[in-house]
Amino acid sequence: MFDINKVDRDIELFIFDIYVAIQKIKKVVNEFDDSQSLLHNFTSWDSVIREFEIIGEASKHLLKDALTEHNYRRIVDFRNQISHEYFGIDEEIVWSIIHQKLDSLESDIVDLISNIKLDLKQELVEAFKEDNKYLDFVVESLEALKDIKNKSIL
Repeated sequence: MFDINKVDRDIELFIFDIYVAIQKIKKVVNEFDDSQSLLHNFTSWDSVIREFEIIGEASKHLLKDALTEHNYRRIVDFRNQISHEYFGIDEEIVWSIIHQKLDSLESDIVDLISNIKLDLKQELVEAFKEDNKYLDFVVESLEALKDIKNKSIL
C-alpha cells in the first residue's frame, strides 16, 4: 500500500527534479512573447504551472536537508499558492518569476548537482525505468548539464 508520508528517494533526485522542471518551463515559455499569450494557451499555461508545483514539492524536501543554505520556503509557499488558489493565479507574477528568478534558481540547482557524489545517471535510469519517453528527456537534460559543467560556464 502507498504511504503518502514515506518518500523513498535520494535528496539528489529531488534536486534533479527541480532542474528538469526548470528546463521544461524554459522550453515552453520560449514560444511566447508575453504573459497573456502564455495564459491563453491552456496546455502551455497548465504545463508551466504544473512544473512550478513540482519545483515547490521537491523544494519541500530541500528544506529538510542540510545540503543547501538557500531559502526554499518562498518557493514552497509559491507552490502552495498556485496549487490551492488556482483561480487567483496572476499571470504577470508567474511571467515575472520566470524571467527574473528562474535563472538564479537554476544556477543554485546546478551548483548543488555539481556537488552530488552518487551516480545520478544510474539513479535516474532506476527511477524512470518504466517510463522510457520521460527517461530519454531526463537523460538528455543530464547530458546537457554535464556539458555545462565541463565548459565551466557556471
